[in-house]
Amino acid sequence: MTPPPPATVILSPHFDDAVLSLAGLIPALDAPVTVVTAYGGAPRPEQEVSWWDTTCGFSSGGEAHRARVTEDTRACELLGVERVVLGHPDGPYGDGGPLHEIDTYLAGLTPDTRLLIPLGTNQADHTKVRDRALRVLGELGRPLPLVYADLPYTGHLKEWGSAETDTALAGSEDFGVAYRDIARRYRTRTVHDLTLSDEQWAAKRAAVLCYASQLAPLAIDHGSVMARGGPLRAERVWALEEADSPEESGS
Repeated sequence: MTPPPPATVILSPHFDDAVLSLAGLIPALDAPVTVVTAYGGAPRPEQEVSWWDTTCGFSSGGEAHRARVTEDTRACELLGVERVVLGHPDGPYGDGGPLHEIDTYLAGLTPDTRLLIPLGTNQADHTKVRDRALRVLGELGRPLPLVYADLPYTGHLKEWGSAETDTALAGSEDFGVAYRDIARRYRTRTVHDLTLSDEQWAAKRAAVLCYASQLAPLAIDHGSVMARGGPLRAERVWALEEADSPEESGS
């Protein structure tokens, strides 16, 4: 049976990004929800395994890709969302070219579908996905998307999850570059600001744990990434509006 068209699409750069960033909010989004992974393609068999995949314990890029597909399938089933996997190989295995499959997918959506894209905090692949989606939507004449704070990156801000989050992001040299970039181009307005309850946290934790192959390496860069009070504890989404002049952006 063919599933109904999505009411909400979350554009996830990698297999775990949508769940790390939005698992708590997903039940509040208009259903059905589809998670679309941009860098979902398999590496070529002859390619040397990347540093990241080696750190995750894999002997080849193909082995890592197969494991991550399985992990992602399980996480999406837990959250009750559909999944679409685009064919661009992950950064170390790709050719660095344009993400054309994003163009094709977005062109096939109805203008009423609500799209969420990553902010792009401290992660080049996330920024590339964000900018490609914005460009395609502009060319199609579609509404601006919502933008979600990509975790755990944005969640390391000291004020994360507080009323001062946006002000702190705008002034942070460590975690605010992507936010300032967006705020220079658009007016931003917070539309979802969730600090997870214990029940919501338990559901998110179960989904995040599906990506077991990456959790230990994530802890190297992100410390207590799975701590109850860690960077995954809050989730944030902004709406964008066209700014008439640079001075009007970021409000």
